[in-house]
Amino acid sequence: MDGLTTTSSSQTVGAGVGIVTLIIYLAVIVVTIIAYWKLFTKAGKPGWHSIIPFLNFYDMFEIAGMNGWLFLLLFVPIANIIIAIMWCLNLAKAFGKGTGFAIGLIFLEFIFILILAFGSAKYIGKQA
Repeated sequence: MDGLTTTSSSQTVGAGVGIVTLIIYLAVIVVTIIAYWKLFTKAGKPGWHSIIPFLNFYDMFEIAGMNGWLFLLLFVPIANIIIAIMWCLNLAKAFGKGTGFAIGLIFLEFIFILILAFGSAKYIGKQA
């Protein structure tokens, strides 16, 4: 009987951990959607574009001052890494930030997108 109780307790704990993980995951998704919506709005794009697959990437590349169709290179191995780094550098510049901020976008995108979206950064567009 004790074996049955132990199994039941461990299953309960496992289910609780799973539920907490799911709640945290969903919260991160909601915050990310809100941040990108705000970022699109700051850049003069409709916020709802941020939740449409492929259109959001196209617009994000345009916001960064790049050709919108370059996002297709994200599907090409090795090229996707280079394009993603270029996107981070250009996005930081489009909001008046420097290379250090771009490095933050590369390694901690979630946090730095929140900073761009909810911080005092103004969209200045493509720099010559």
